[in-house]
Amino acid sequence: MAQPPDITDTFVREVDENLRRDQLRDFAKRHGTWLIVAIILFLAASGGFIWWQQHKQQRSEAEVEQLAQIYKDIGTGDTTKVPDQLDALAKAGSKGVRASALFTRAVFAIQQNDLKLAIAKFREVANDDSLPQPYRDAALIRQTALEFDSLQPDQVITRLQPLAKPGNPWFGSAGEMTALALIKQGKKREAGQLFATIARDKDAPQAVRDRSIQIAGSLGVDTSAMLAPQAQ
Repeated sequence: MAQPPDITDTFVREVDENLRRDQLRDFAKRHGTWLIVAIILFLAASGGFIWWQQHKQQRSEAEVEQLAQIYKDIGTGDTTKVPDQLDALAKAGSKGVRASALFTRAVFAIQQNDLKLAIAKFREVANDDSLPQPYRDAALIRQTALEFDSLQPDQVITRLQPLAKPGNPWFGSAGEMTALALIKQGKKREAGQLFATIARDKDAPQAVRDRSIQIAGSLGVDTSAMLAPQAQ
């Protein structure tokens, strides 16, 4: 009776390798064209992404240089082309450049006594969710300050509520306008307490704190404890 052949590990590996080779050959015959197309598309996409990243960086650097030149022109009084240049950067720039261009355009409009345009530009920055939050907050403060006399008190309070809180970088400015809106509503006690809170805020500008102490005192809030440290 014949004995079965001795199946060694080497033999098993050879059979396995031959089987895999045959499977790869058959797969390549069936899908070879699509594989080549997929590889080409992948390489094209990778190359395109790398190029786009480099292009964005180069464009961003150029835009920053343009913005710096605009600031120089404003400083020297050569402002003839400034509005058009800022408008162009506001449309085509990266987020930081775009925000800076819009904000600068608003400030430049104030210098030209065009408050309507300034308010519109500040509003555009404040309402743009894609822009950095510090720009949006600063724009909201400036927009509200320019519109303050035309807004209802409750509009001011509602708009500035997120910023009129101790610890917020804009608490001093937002808190002042909120307190003034409360005065317009006849809520002098609440306004005085808010002014007193601003006066105790060490992060608020000193001028804002000094003014808040005076107004809080005029509204019946005891400010003697706040004035004592300043007398030392």
